[in-house]
Amino acid sequence: MPPVLCPLCGEHVPQKARACPSCGADEKTGWGEEAYTANPDLPDEEFDYEDFTRREFGGKPEVKPQGLHWFWWAVGIAVLVALIWQWSR
Repeated sequence: MPPVLCPLCGEHVPQKARACPSCGADEKTGWGEEAYTANPDLPDEEFDYEDFTRREFGGKPEVKPQGLHWFWWAVGIAVLVALIWQWSR
């Protein structure tokens, strides 16, 4: 009996299907007990994320400081003044 979701690609498998309609996996290629215990998509234990980003992106990116631009502060203050003015009339 096929699983509800294909252990190789994750697509829905119809109940009486002999193979996954998406990737073609079947009892011999991926529905055995090995498919449920050994997950080939997981990264290795010694995976180094810092090394990966350095190789892929050429080092750490320059980070800009967070905050609102002076223009948005001015817009916010102008809206607040307009609301107070309207309320006080």
